Amino acid sequence: MDELPIGRRVAYWRGRRKMSQQVFADRLGKSKSWVDKVERGVRRLDKFSVLYEIADILQVDVQLLLGKDPERRTDAMNCIDQVEVEEIRAALERYDSMSAYFHAAPQPPPLADMRKAVNHAWLTYQYGRYGMLTRALPKLLRDAQAADAGYGGDDAREAAHLLGQVYQIASSVLRKLGECELAWLAADRSMAVAQRADDPLLAGIATTRVCNALVAMGRARPALELNVTIANRLAPGGGNDASPARLSVYGMLLLQGAMAAARIGDTATVDDLISGAQEAATLLGGDQNHYWTSFGPTNLELHRAAAAVELGDGGRAVEVHRLKIQEPAFNALLPERRAHHLLDVARGYAQIGDVANAGEMLLLGDRLAPSEIRCRPIAHEVMSDVLRRTRGAPPSPIAELAEHMGVGV
Repeated sequence: MDELPIGRRVAYWRGRRKMSQQVFADRLGKSKSWVDKVERGVRRLDKFSVLYEIADILQVDVQLLLGKDPERRTDAMNCIDQVEVEEIRAALERYDSMSAYFHAAPQPPPLADMRKAVNHAWLTYQYGRYGMLTRALPKLLRDAQAADAGYGGDDAREAAHLLGQVYQIASSVLRKLGECELAWLAADRSMAVAQRADDPLLAGIATTRVCNALVAMGRARPALELNVTIANRLAPGGGNDASPARLSVYGMLLLQGAMAAARIGDTATVDDLISGAQEAATLLGGDQNHYWTSFGPTNLELHRAAAAVELGDGGRAVEVHRLKIQEPAFNALLPERRAHHLLDVARGYAQIGDVANAGEMLLLGDRLAPSEIRCRPIAHEVMSDVLRRTRGAPPSPIAELAEHMGVGV
């Protein structure tokens, strides 16, 4: 990257953010031809004001576009910045277990301390505090890798289990923030570690992280096939129990399969997989959080609405939100789940042209978990749509949130 011309760097980060040249041009207030010339090096980027605007839209430090080391932003309390990305990448590039094969590993951290740290990281994620989490992840990854390399016997299985969870946490937050390739790497690592932990359910939920990353990278069909294959192997019945943990992991595999099917427009498969997940949720009997899934009847309806949005049926998503999701059960879910759903409903309202309610959903989500709204590329797309289609000046709360997000008309 350091050796690429600046236009190529812009093209690279635009691609990472899944933006077409037209969408990028619209956000900049430029023509598609202007963007194409910049990316090909035909037109020079010699105005710092434009360069900073490009960096804001692409959500990268301007130093990366200049080919220099990124600087930590002072306003990154809610969002990830490229310093954290590079530190997480460096932690994922470590191979402590292989080094320990050749040389004695250093003293690993106590497993009791690791358990507390991993639980805290999960809660930080489920409360939507992504900035705090990404700042903690590099050290947590290094500690978990050291524990995995340093323990033997029964402790080795627990250490592998903890490392698998840390990889899943990293994958989940990186995917939300648009770092899909790193999310895939972390998720893939979590699947490999789950086998050493000898925990099929950990491997099952790791599968959903891999598939989520694949969908985000535009590989929905293999994600669908993998989700369904592993769900069938973990399904209750036969030689498998019907424990709450198994029902939760099995149900989430089906729901994530439904999301992948929605991405490719396969309505029949969406309905079939959600129906299977509903049977598991009914057997479970309520909303629970085994293996950090938040699986249960309420989360199932949230996924029903999300799948409708992916299918382009915003009206159906809004209907599910209004009629199927009970407020007491919804309010009992952790903030990340609720804010994620409100973002999905905002997308649904935008699809049916109701930009006023779309903006209101963004505001509600921001009050619950600011990072879910301010840091996710998809939320920026919705806000940009709301601003563009609002007649006259947007309401002041919307304008203020858009400013915090760095989104302009």
